[in-house]
Amino acid sequence: MEVLHEDNHTLVVNKKASDLVQGDKTGDEPLPERVKAYLKEKYNKPGNVFCGVVHRLDRPTSGALVFARTSKALERLNAQFREKETGKIYWAVVEQMPPKDTDRLVNWLAKNEQQNKSYVVREGAHNAKKAILNYTHVASSDKYHLLEIELETGRHHQIRCQLANIGCIIKGDLKYGAKRSNPDGSIHLHARTLRFTHPTTGDEIVVTAPVPKDNLWQHFEKLFPADAR
Repeated sequence: MEVLHEDNHTLVVNKKASDLVQGDKTGDEPLPERVKAYLKEKYNKPGNVFCGVVHRLDRPTSGALVFARTSKALERLNAQFREKETGKIYWAVVEQMPPKDTDRLVNWLAKNEQQNKSYVVREGAHNAKKAILNYTHVASSDKYHLLEIELETGRHHQIRCQLANIGCIIKGDLKYGAKRSNPDGSIHLHARTLRFTHPTTGDEIVVTAPVPKDNLWQHFEKLFPADAR
């Protein structure tokens, strides 16, 4: 487990694509349980260890994920995420160039529970929720293209669904139309930067997560290293 930031109230880790944030039918150990074990061992804590889940990333997605170490921090961080007072920047590697170098995508999305998949639907459709993101094309390799994305809303599979809707399917994302899967089951979607206000000090915390150890990801990170942004 790669820890990116740690203090008495918060812990930010660099989630791997295989990590599960919330327990599911697979029975695999969720990441919060590993965080608890880490804290228990590091600080020699007796009894139960508190680890509050503030937000989630899809299992095949990697990147910065914050946990609350106290109930006070959890309450205040939940309020920040609910009121959209945080900043989240994602990197996505897609198979096709976007139609514009930069754009603001506004769609209505509906989640299909049985398929665990979201679809772009018309406004007013059953269970439709408004989804907004901003993307910028920042680099290309021989076959793939790196987009930087900032969310205005937080919907189920929002980035994956909205990008697929404009023909920019994320590498490895079979569920949304990728040509082939990635060998490790990941998709090339990474929560690159996370910004939030510390729940007790009020300081701004900005954390940048290194990309996975993958040749394509490494190629793009060399173009845009964390300390240069």
